[in-house]
Amino acid sequence: MADEQGKAQWTAAEWQGKMLIDVNGDKIGKLQDVYVDVETDVPQFGTVKEGLIGRHLTFVPLGGIQIGPDDLQVAVTKVQVQSAPDIDIHGGELSQADESTLYHHFELNYTPINTESGRRLARR
Repeated sequence: MADEQGKAQWTAAEWQGKMLIDVNGDKIGKLQDVYVDVETDVPQFGTVKEGLIGRHLTFVPLGGIQIGPDDLQVAVTKVQVQSAPDIDIHGGELSQADESTLYHHFELNYTPINTESGRRLARR
């Protein structure tokens, strides 16, 4: 994971508005927000707006992201993103149950952290 740590020069502001593309190069949507691991500050998920009518935010895992000049390529498919669970965000935070649901949908390991909230993600 030395590479992940070496890329820590990013800021959420630089990534916001960039186009996310999937592992096959298909456009997913423009990045809205970045959620990081509260222990490591490493980006874990981003959100994109989906749908033409009744638009909603959908979460996209950012692990293994490839940073290009004009876009950010994620390591999942557009179909995986489109089938992700709809999650209501309250005050910019996800519940521990919602975090667990997201991680499991994308087949990622999830362990709650030992804090009062138990939440692993924070919006940056």
